[in-house]
Amino acid sequence: MKLKVKLFADGAEKNGMVEMYNNPLISGFTTNPTLMKKAGVINYKKFALDILSIIKDKPISFEVFSDDFDEMKRQAMEISSWGQNVFVKIPITNTKGISSLNLIEELSKSGVKMNVTAIMTNAQVEKILPVLIKGTSVFVSVFAGRIADAGTDPLPIMSDVLKTIKPYPNIELIWASPRELFNVVQANEIGCHIITATNDILKKLPTLGKNLNEFSLDTVKMFYDDAQSAGYEI
Repeated sequence: MKLKVKLFADGAEKNGMVEMYNNPLISGFTTNPTLMKKAGVINYKKFALDILSIIKDKPISFEVFSDDFDEMKRQAMEISSWGQNVFVKIPITNTKGISSLNLIEELSKSGVKMNVTAIMTNAQVEKILPVLIKGTSVFVSVFAGRIADAGTDPLPIMSDVLKTIKPYPNIELIWASPRELFNVVQANEIGCHIITATNDILKKLPTLGKNLNEFSLDTVKMFYDDAQSAGYEI
């Protein structure tokens, strides 16, 4: 299956990131503090600079982690200085629910490339749109997977966001937090610019378009082979 949507790898495990960097299907990378903690990253800056010594020619997002907007700005300026391919992830609000609008505007005026993250509604995108359309390249990450986890169909929301940002070529929509490979197909069908997914999902890409009868037979063979190798008896 030929895809128009760009594929970004989401993770913070060095070997996995390098593996995906060497995959010609992967166009960029995203990380976040939760993934970094899960991967055992201790020194944030050391990890980031190490990765950037390898990944120099594809966009990669690193997130600020303060809850204070002045400190967020300081971190954002520092992170941005690490490379021309760096996008700084700014959460749509801080933990108190206060909008990051003013910070986003300041960073945009300073030429910082951003990835505005943790977005769940088109209204959130519309609120920050006036300060994005005059700035540098920016991603808006809408967490479609978490929207689905709330029992809400993410497709109408993602489609609405695409309509909202369509007039502005400097803004691209990221379909974030996919739960299955079919989300890649969905993102592609609605014209989403980017989908970011973990390696376990991206490694399933070769199954796209596979004949379902062949897939059925392969599944039967897998069950049989595993039972044989386990030496099961009844």
